[in-house]
Amino acid sequence: MNGAVRAVTRMGIYVGAKVFHVYEGYEGLLEGGDCIQQASWLSVSNIIQLGGTIIGSARCKAFMTHEGRLSAAFNLVRHGITNLCVIGGDGSLTGANLFRKEWGGLLAELVKEEKITEDIAAKYSHLNIVGMVGSIDNDFCGTDMTIGTDSALHRIMEVIDAITTTAQSHQRTFVLEVMGRHCGYLALVSALASGADWLFIPECPPEEGWEDIMCTRLGESRSRGSRLNIIIIAEGAIDRNGEPITSTYVKELVVQRLGFDTRVTVLGHVQRGGTPSAFDRILSSKMGMEAVIALMEATPETPACVVSLSGNQSVRLPLMECVQVTKDVQKAMEERKFEEAIQLRGRSFENNWNIYKLLAHQKPPEEKSNFSIAILNVGAPAAGMNAAVRSAVRIGISEGHKIYTVNDGFEGLSKGQITEVGWHDVAGWLGRGGSMLGTKRTIPKKCMQDIVENIRSYNIHALLVIGGFEAYEGVLQLVEAREQYEELCIVMCVIPATISNNVPGTDYSIGSDTAVNAAMESCDRIKQSASGTKRRVFIVETMGGYCGYLATVAGIAVGADAAYIYEDKFNIHDLRSNVEHLTEKMKTDIQRGLVLRNEKCHDHYTTEFLHNLYSAEGKGVFDCRTNVLGHLQQGGAPTPFDRNYGTKLGVKAVLWISEKLRESYRRGRVFANSPDAACVIGLKKKVVAFTSVCELKKVTDFEHRMPKEQWWLKLRLMLKMLANYQISLTEYVSGKIEHVTRRTLSIEKGF
Repeated sequence: MNGAVRAVTRMGIYVGAKVFHVYEGYEGLLEGGDCIQQASWLSVSNIIQLGGTIIGSARCKAFMTHEGRLSAAFNLVRHGITNLCVIGGDGSLTGANLFRKEWGGLLAELVKEEKITEDIAAKYSHLNIVGMVGSIDNDFCGTDMTIGTDSALHRIMEVIDAITTTAQSHQRTFVLEVMGRHCGYLALVSALASGADWLFIPECPPEEGWEDIMCTRLGESRSRGSRLNIIIIAEGAIDRNGEPITSTYVKELVVQRLGFDTRVTVLGHVQRGGTPSAFDRILSSKMGMEAVIALMEATPETPACVVSLSGNQSVRLPLMECVQVTKDVQKAMEERKFEEAIQLRGRSFENNWNIYKLLAHQKPPEEKSNFSIAILNVGAPAAGMNAAVRSAVRIGISEGHKIYTVNDGFEGLSKGQITEVGWHDVAGWLGRGGSMLGTKRTIPKKCMQDIVENIRSYNIHALLVIGGFEAYEGVLQLVEAREQYEELCIVMCVIPATISNNVPGTDYSIGSDTAVNAAMESCDRIKQSASGTKRRVFIVETMGGYCGYLATVAGIAVGADAAYIYEDKFNIHDLRSNVEHLTEKMKTDIQRGLVLRNEKCHDHYTTEFLHNLYSAEGKGVFDCRTNVLGHLQQGGAPTPFDRNYGTKLGVKAVLWISEKLRESYRRGRVFANSPDAACVIGLKKKVVAFTSVCELKKVTDFEHRMPKEQWWLKLRLMLKMLANYQISLTEYVSGKIEHVTRRTLSIEKGF
């Protein structure tokens, strides 16, 4: 929420408006006085990394009364406020819409009571409302993600990772209760991202006799050598009769039936706390800026809107249409129309549920296929690679295929480091960072003949290559060698996995979210160290090759003063402007600066050069330090997003491969030589798409190893505006105004 408060405040000031903070929510509107204070640019400095909200939040029953709203109207008019930005759940937003509808009548009452004049009532005759949804449950229809959800998932996964080590040591079963009284989103995504053995969510109560089925599966898992079992339960879980299923009941059931050492962990409000994730910081900043523009463009005829996320873009949706669809979900659940409830939650929720069911328990394939698939990692390690391998292996086995894994990428494929794997060989891989298979940057042209011979000797019909730019380039080389080698007329698919996010054909690569969070956490610590030192500027170098995604997105997440990247050309005049900007900043109460530099942003303006320049120009005003983040950006446990995204792409890639294999199977053999039989799978705005590597060749800058056009460059305007660089508002592209349908759309980015 603080990211949203910061963005609304600064964007409001940027467009020339007076901005007020209302403390303690609607309660502050009723109280007035010191609860409504004008904000300045510096009021929101250094808050983006703080959890909670600096302006407070409180439930207020009095606001739901007519008298309460009358007091609120009076206090707003006293301050000349006619635009209200509300960050909250559907109850808060519904209350805001009612307030707006009654506004004219409330002012008339105030005139009648002689609290305001008719001239004042005429001057402030209309109230504009815009909403942003802050809810860890992600239960509001119309937006792919609500503010706070991703951070809550981070807290849950941290607990699960910690519990896993204990459970494995002591052979224990853990029943983990997460929030979600009416929505099972947190439970569902955390189950998918942790490989939980069993899951309870309110939208889909278990079938009758679930106790027997669950205990049987837990027993089978333990008999196969598993040292732990994890059961995740949403606090609002119910059975088919609408009766609650509690964590205590589930624990007692496991103990009585199986005799397993079982513990219950109730996360509670731990999920609401802690440092916000990078995704939440960027999401709230995007929404906050768009909210201000929506208020500035509003007219008396404009309905109250809510700013939502659609793909990687901000959109505006009619507030009450979204509220109505949200209420439809609850109504469906109350009427026990559970399939309808899952559909109303959105496509992403439904996909998550179906994929969890596919991967949670092994089901013998209906019949064995004649196909074999080899899976390998190529390029630098990226968190989430193992999640993609795990789901690909398991879905491939479910499809009846023979699945091979290859160690050490294309080099291992050339040396015959190929092993057939089973369902349980990839157990426990979800939360592991790096690459369990091993990965190298070797590309096929260096060992093409040996690769071809091993593809023939192992009778491999498809390759699933998970990796970075080398993976894409390597598959392209294999496709171009099809004319020379018939053995390469097989199905090939690339799953982009790299911290640099530089693979064409996708908006996001597996591993980039974890890398951004790693860079963000390091910068948070650097900022903290600077807070105890007067007037200090840090120059921080990030990885990414020539691609400036990491530096840009991490820069937004930490509130950096500048981020230098190769794609956004800069010269000595720009550097001088940045130094002058920081010098002016140091004259305020905020006496620290943070500048990010992508490792290959410029041949001559190196990190050392920037340090020397800033040190010389800032002499007597501030001192300067450098920090090279290096390979810490590649390490660590994958974030919930990367675990879930990797899992989904692994499933979708193998299902696509299976379809292509069946299409290209002729006369007892696979012959796939068309361009569309070798693709990159990726998320493009709202859709997971497969794009031919041959087609992508046209839009690739091979010299600098990245796409020629990159969507995230639009984010740089936000970074500069929120750092107080004067940029024309004409460069800002407003979000689209859309309508929400009853079956609201949701994308893969929303997990």
